[in-house]
Amino acid sequence: MTKTKNEVIRIIPLGGVGEIGKAMYVVEVDDELFIVDSGLMFPEREMLGIDIVIPDLTYVEENKERVKGIFLTHGHEDAIGSLAYLLQKVQAPVYGSKLTLALAKEHLKDIPAPKSVRFFEVSNKSRMNFNRTHVTFFNTTHSIPDSLGIVFHTSEGAIVHTGEFKFDQSAKGKYRPDIGKMAGLGEAGVFILMSDSSEAERPGYTTSESVIETHLSKTFHEADGRILVALYASNFIRIQQVFDKAFETGKKVAVVGKSLESYFEVGVNLGYLQIEEDVVIPVEEIDKHSDDEVVIIVTGNKGEPLDALERIVRKHHQDIQIKESDTVLITFTPSPGMEVSMYETMNELAKNGAKVLTSSRKVHVSGHGSQEDLKLMLNLMQPKFFVPIQGEYRMLMAHSKLAQETGLKKTSIFIADKGDVVEYRNDKMRMSGRVQAGNVLIDGIGVGDVGNIVLRDRKLLSQDGIFTVVVTLNRKQKRIAAGPEIVSRGFVYVRESEELLDEAKDLVSKIVEKHVSKKSFEWASIKQEIRDTLSSYLFQQTKRRPMIIPVIMEY
Repeated sequence: MTKTKNEVIRIIPLGGVGEIGKAMYVVEVDDELFIVDSGLMFPEREMLGIDIVIPDLTYVEENKERVKGIFLTHGHEDAIGSLAYLLQKVQAPVYGSKLTLALAKEHLKDIPAPKSVRFFEVSNKSRMNFNRTHVTFFNTTHSIPDSLGIVFHTSEGAIVHTGEFKFDQSAKGKYRPDIGKMAGLGEAGVFILMSDSSEAERPGYTTSESVIETHLSKTFHEADGRILVALYASNFIRIQQVFDKAFETGKKVAVVGKSLESYFEVGVNLGYLQIEEDVVIPVEEIDKHSDDEVVIIVTGNKGEPLDALERIVRKHHQDIQIKESDTVLITFTPSPGMEVSMYETMNELAKNGAKVLTSSRKVHVSGHGSQEDLKLMLNLMQPKFFVPIQGEYRMLMAHSKLAQETGLKKTSIFIADKGDVVEYRNDKMRMSGRVQAGNVLIDGIGVGDVGNIVLRDRKLLSQDGIFTVVVTLNRKQKRIAAGPEIVSRGFVYVRESEELLDEAKDLVSKIVEKHVSKKSFEWASIKQEIRDTLSSYLFQQTKRRPMIIPVIMEY
């Protein structure tokens, strides 16, 4: 605890609740504002053309003078992927472990941030002092090393953000958790616990990584062709296991994917990946080895592996084509909304003759704690108040029930949506209003310029196509000089729909002639009537609603 009496404490999730990914949490201690994580989320199926989704940064931008620090729990994209966008809005120091900061800086190479940003490396032994609080850290077990829990010490007790975690009794080295330190925090008094809910619906304990290692070893020994491993670029523990088994079985490994290559280089250079030099080969040398000697690790855009698999099965990947003798290990869980794409891709892999192994075959386990892991964290921390985070709403609810099983009262648990303010003031904890929060869609270099209307138009274009009508007017003579000409894409096959298109042209001609015969006319009214008339006619004839774009020119 701090000696200074803290008057107002707020917890505000700006992302990571009601969804998987896009983690961002604001912790306010009096007039000081701290940000925990700045992640991204991969687009859902209906977000056509969108590259990534990041949190709405309006609140932190409006309060940028109060921001004292940005704390990163680990190096996955869901925790660091939007940092560059945040740093464009807020000038604040960034705190994280050695590996986490190195990976965050890799992101900043693609999306420039101010060069004046200060980075501070922290560990479980660090203590960062601020006016109204001090911050400490503890190690957690996750699928990436150097993962941290973050503790804000206040006069009311500790505010603990667990980061993403699980308990694995076989965890070694930089994956080993600080269980003693967690218990010490609980004994000293945890005021608010913010804990990972990703696997709150899964009974038992999360399977140990040692079990996965055993099954990988069996697969590597039995495969009679190439082995393709699809994973997230930042899943260091799986990358290490693949290289270990490749070395054990005398195989060579090619690393394919820009983000994977950069993360791999960082991991090797900093010593977080232990790789035998002669095991790694360039992708160009795959064909120089027999198939049973080759392992290929693949990932796609922004480190998302499903993108890479889809391109491979569609024969759009420049380096890899599926062979009948291939064994494909899918060692990841698809992003929410992408399950259908996942199963479609698996079917296509099977059609190409590949043997597909997924988590049901024990080639992947979650990096998040299941119900017994979560209850262990609750019992270690013994919090006064509990705010479940990191998960869709049903997961937050499941975590809330687990907390009640460990003895917490329902009135001490706060399930917050994005933008909700959980506030402690005058010795009372309550929900206290909302701030602006939501999704910002990133398409190419555009930030937030694609909204619901644009997505609706993209969906319409993907479903019913486009119907463009071009008319040229002679304003002086008040007549049609050329056209109407119709250009249709994705709506009907033109050669077999001549009668439909001729009737559409006649309708447009009548509308234009009616308007130009008047003393004065407006293009806007002509275009609107063309849209309305054609929309009704085309739906009546085809039961489809293409996007109708009238183009009127004059000379």
